[in-house]
Amino acid sequence: MAYRALKRFVGFVVGWLVAIIAIFHIAAAGSLVLLRWINPPTTTVQIERRVQAWIHGQPYHKRYTYVPLNRISPDLQHAVISAEDGRFYEHHGIDWKEVQQVIDQDLEDRRVGRGASTITQQLLKNLFLSTHRSFLYKGLEFTLAPVADRILPKQRVLELYLNVIEWGPGIYGAEEAARGWYGKPASQVNRIEAARLAAVIPSPLRRKPARMTAYSNAILRRMTQRSW
Repeated sequence: MAYRALKRFVGFVVGWLVAIIAIFHIAAAGSLVLLRWINPPTTTVQIERRVQAWIHGQPYHKRYTYVPLNRISPDLQHAVISAEDGRFYEHHGIDWKEVQQVIDQDLEDRRVGRGASTITQQLLKNLFLSTHRSFLYKGLEFTLAPVADRILPKQRVLELYLNVIEWGPGIYGAEEAARGWYGKPASQVNRIEAARLAAVIPSPLRRKPARMTAYSNAILRRMTQRSW
């Protein structure tokens, strides 16, 4: 009797979980269709940061200015692609070659190491998920990334990504990053500044562009290899 009750309970929980995930996918896909033309006023990560500041009683000032891709320096676009997703224009939301390399490295090291998130996956995380890492979130990223790639043109994905990601405490998007760190609009960021800004992306709350010499030099080398 107890076993049957437990089985029914587990079935009930699993059913609700599947339904919630399905609703999330439908809502996210609908939002992505709208994002072909509408610029997002905020993201879940931006909301998360505001809530964290409120919980800890810390001041929070959000700087977020959305600009079209043609107002973001090509050097900054190239630096971010070189740093975060070298095969951005070649894959369909998921870079399976990078995934395989990460799996092989993890098996060799016998531990779970770095991720293999593409720009598309990182955009989805910023728009709909959070900065917390979990297998559930990673699964949602993986299943939504091909959908996003079908709905959004590559240039729109890149534009959205460059505008919504975190570039420092309360700093979101390339325009505010360029003004906050270099006192200039994103359209005027030069090659070296672009590489330093791209080097901040993996840990924007701790890293500062001026301190990212070694990594920014590596990004510059990748850009040169691509004739950028």
